[in-house]
Amino acid sequence: MPPSRVTIRDVAAQAGVSHQTVSRVLNGSRHVLPKTRERVLAAIAELGYRPNAIARSLAAGESRLFGCIAQNLTDYTFACIIEGAERYARDYGYYLLSASAEDEQSFKQLVEQLVRSGRVDGLIVTQPYLDRRYKYLPTEVPVVLVGARARDAAFCSVMVDNVAGARLAVEHLLSLGHRRIATMTGPKVEDCVLERTRSYRDTLQRAGIELDARYVAEGDWSASSGYAIMRRWLDQGLPFTALFAQNDRMAIGALRALRESGIRVPDQISVVGFDDIPFAAYLDPPLTTVQQDLHALGREAARLLLGARQEEQVCSQHILVPPQLVVRQSTQAVSMD
Repeated sequence: MPPSRVTIRDVAAQAGVSHQTVSRVLNGSRHVLPKTRERVLAAIAELGYRPNAIARSLAAGESRLFGCIAQNLTDYTFACIIEGAERYARDYGYYLLSASAEDEQSFKQLVEQLVRSGRVDGLIVTQPYLDRRYKYLPTEVPVVLVGARARDAAFCSVMVDNVAGARLAVEHLLSLGHRRIATMTGPKVEDCVLERTRSYRDTLQRAGIELDARYVAEGDWSASSGYAIMRRWLDQGLPFTALFAQNDRMAIGALRALRESGIRVPDQISVVGFDDIPFAAYLDPPLTTVQQDLHALGREAARLLLGARQEEQVCSQHILVPPQLVVRQSTQAVSMD
């Protein structure tokens, strides 16, 4: 008999038990004698029976789906986080339903459609404090925030250790003799920006260097904003010798502006990014950057959801994923000329 046509009643007949007993074995019930369980499992293996996961989950009152809401689904950062979460959840019989919410209103609608309609058993949310969407974080299911610290004990959160990452970048430049180090940030409402900028300042201060506000500029994470900031700094004649761009895309924009101005990297200005996107190693020059394991962020988020789901408890942990510095050819010792 083809496996696709085997039913629970076929298994029951093969094992000489009722279909209710087969169902209890499939659901892990303790109220089945060991010998009976072995007979049922043997029948399942012999017939090649595969349980209908959808039917089982509906009977158990769960969807076995986790939702993931991000600002968009095309950004490399969000895509990797989602992929990491999806792969981990799949290993435990759960799947990920991903959706994008560009603003507060679309986020509110998605929460209602996914959570309050019972479509998902847990929710992963990236950067909930970018706007006022945090007001609509649900409490009906476990929620894990990615890229932000939870303000409420009812939620778990996962993020890269931004303080350590910025410290690695700035200490690397300091070790090369740089003292005038500029930084480009993303939107200052984001937790990662606040933490990276604070660590940048604190690391400079530990080296006896006071923060110069002229060397801190806010971008929007895009290469175009990195380009525009660098052009402005060059037009102003700011005398810095190194740049810590708080993501790789802004670093790429800065590199183009420097190249157009005839400024050589790293001979005249050293550049460090953050993320280690796939083509960072293939830039000219290859980019020194702080690598964050985006897949690990997703895996940790899914792990926390599964734990909260299985234990039927409030998710309230905060996980920091350690970064590492990847040194390439965009940094070198400061010129003493």
